[in-house]
Amino acid sequence: MLKRLEEYFEFAHLGTNWRTEILAGVTTFLTMAYIVLVNPAILADAGVPLPAATAATCLSAAFGSILMGILARYPIALAPGMGLNAYFTYTVCIKMHVPWQTALGAVFLSGVIFLALTAAGIRQMILHAIPHQLYAAVASGIGLFIALIGFQHAGLVVGDRNTLVGMGNIRNPTTYLSLFGLILMVALEVKKVRGSILIGVLSVTAAAWAMHLVHWTPSTSGFHSLTGTTLQLNIGAAISKGLLEIIFVFFFVDLFDNLGTLVAVTKRAGLIAADHSIPRLSRILFADAASTVFGSLFGTSTVTSYVESTAGVTAGGRSGVTAIITGLLFLGAIGAAPFIGIVPSAATAPALILVGSLMLAAVAEIHWYDPLVAVPAFLTLVLIPFTYSIANGLGFGIIAWAVLHLAVGKFQRKDWLLYLLAALFLARFVYLGMS
Repeated sequence: MLKRLEEYFEFAHLGTNWRTEILAGVTTFLTMAYIVLVNPAILADAGVPLPAATAATCLSAAFGSILMGILARYPIALAPGMGLNAYFTYTVCIKMHVPWQTALGAVFLSGVIFLALTAAGIRQMILHAIPHQLYAAVASGIGLFIALIGFQHAGLVVGDRNTLVGMGNIRNPTTYLSLFGLILMVALEVKKVRGSILIGVLSVTAAAWAMHLVHWTPSTSGFHSLTGTTLQLNIGAAISKGLLEIIFVFFFVDLFDNLGTLVAVTKRAGLIAADHSIPRLSRILFADAASTVFGSLFGTSTVTSYVESTAGVTAGGRSGVTAIITGLLFLGAIGAAPFIGIVPSAATAPALILVGSLMLAAVAEIHWYDPLVAVPAFLTLVLIPFTYSIANGLGFGIIAWAVLHLAVGKFQRKDWLLYLLAALFLARFVYLGMS
C-alpha cells in the first residue's frame, strides 16, 4: 500500500520520503496556525459566531489542503485568505451594511466563477500569458513580503508616524527570541539538518513558555459549533442586491494572489517545467476554486493558496503529502483550536524570515540589464511588500510590461491577453482610487 502511494506521489522522482514530507507538512501548519485565531476574530466583527467561524476556518483549510495534496499532488496548503477576510468584514459587511450571510453568498458566486473559468481553461491562459521573467520577480517579491511579516511578528520592524516604518526594541523578549530562533534555524540549515525550521519553532516555543512569555487562554470550539454558519449563506440576496462589484473584487484579488503564490511555491520547490509551464495546473486551480465554494457553504470568506507553504517546501516538502499532512492537522485543530495559541509569534517569525531570504535567490534569473524586463520586475518585486498585496505588485508589473513594450513598438498580437490583463489591472486601480 505504501509503495503504491509513493508511486502516486512520485517520491522517487521528487527525491523525497515520508519523514521529510511529514516534517514539511507540520512546518507549514505551524507557520499557518495563526489563521485559526486571526480569521475567526475578523469574521466575528461582521457578526459571524466566533466558535462557528473558528470551526469553519479549520474545516475549509483542511478540505482545501487535502484536496490540493490528493488531486494536484503539490505541497501547497490552503486556508481563508488574509486581506480578503478584512474586505469581507470591514468593507462589505460593516461599511456597506451587507449581512454576513449575503456576503457569503457573494463569496460562493465568486468561487463558482472560478470553477467555470478553470473548466474553460481561461485561468490557465492567464497564467501562461504572464512573462516568465515576472515569475522570478513574483517569487522574490513574495519572499520580501513574508520576511516583512516575519519582522513585524518579531517586533523588529514597527510602524513609525514620521518614516512609515522603523526599528523595534531589540530588548523586547519577542524580538531577541525571534533572532535566536533565526540563528538556530540557519545553523541547522547549514548543517543540512532535516526539519531545521520545525526544530527552531519548537525550541523557541519551549523557551517562550519557560520565560512565561506566552499568555494563552483556552476557548471553546468544535464540530458542533458549525451549525451556526453551515449553509447560512444567502445566494439569492447577493444576486438581487446586485453585488457584482463585490463578487468581482473577491474574484479578482483571489485570482492573482493565488497565481502569485502558485508561481512562488512551485518555483521554490523546483516544480516548474523547463518550458516555464506548471504540470497539472488545471488540478491546482480546480482545488483552489472548489475550496472557496466549500468554505462559503460552511461559513468563511474566500479560501486561497498560502504563501507560508514555502516554509514546508524549504523544509523539504515536494509532494502532495506535505499538503495532506497540513490539512489533517487543520482537521484536528477543529477540536484542538484552543491550543493553537501555545505557539507564540516569536517562534514562527524566524521561520518566515528564513524562508523569505531563501526565496530571493530567484532574482538572479531576471535580466536586469534590459530595462523592458528590469523595470516591470522591479515594480513587482518591491510593490508586493510595500503595498502588502501580491495582486498589487503583480498588477503594476504587468501594466509596466505592457506599457513599455507598447511605447517602444514591441507589441505582438500573440500577447493580447497580457494587454487585456494590464487594462483590467489599470481599471481595478482606478476603481480603488475612486472608492
